Amino acid sequence: MSAPEPAPTHSSVTVRDSMTTSLPPATDNRPDTAADLLLPVPDDDGAPFWDYAARGELRVQTCSDCDEPRFPPRPCCPHCQSFAAHWQRMSGRGRIWSYVVPHPPLLPAYAAQAPYNAIIVELAEAPRIRLVGNLVATPDGALNSVDPARLRIGAPVKVAFHTLPGGVTVPRWLLERP
Repeated sequence: MSAPEPAPTHSSVTVRDSMTTSLPPATDNRPDTAADLLLPVPDDDGAPFWDYAARGELRVQTCSDCDEPRFPPRPCCPHCQSFAAHWQRMSGRGRIWSYVVPHPPLLPAYAAQAPYNAIIVELAEAPRIRLVGNLVATPDGALNSVDPARLRIGAPVKVAFHTLPGGVTVPRWLLERP
């Protein structure tokens, strides 16, 4: 019996055969060496989202044929199966659709920032699009800068951008009425 061929890899995904005994980690996020926090790992379809975020723009992939926005980004429109797409600029406004305050924090690097929140924001002009992030007091504020008692489903929020120590810019959310 010959040795199995190495598994092919594509950016952040490792393909393994059924004989592999070890599984990949539950996430392919790499820790940010400066703060031991997780960084997003852009793939080919999502890279423009992160490029626009670095410019301070919130854009969502949108089908060029049926004009339906889609997130997460992917090559084919789930509505009309078109491969034609463009990146539509959003207002950056939305509402809190859901949230969680992890108890205890799921990763040790986040323990010092507890209690912090993770929210899901429904975009105002694309209600089927929901983005995950953190509600903070200022764009560069700590993850725990908003008291968890202030979190409310339906609260209006607006996007802000924060550059992490690893150089990736992420969208964060501010309350419309602080």
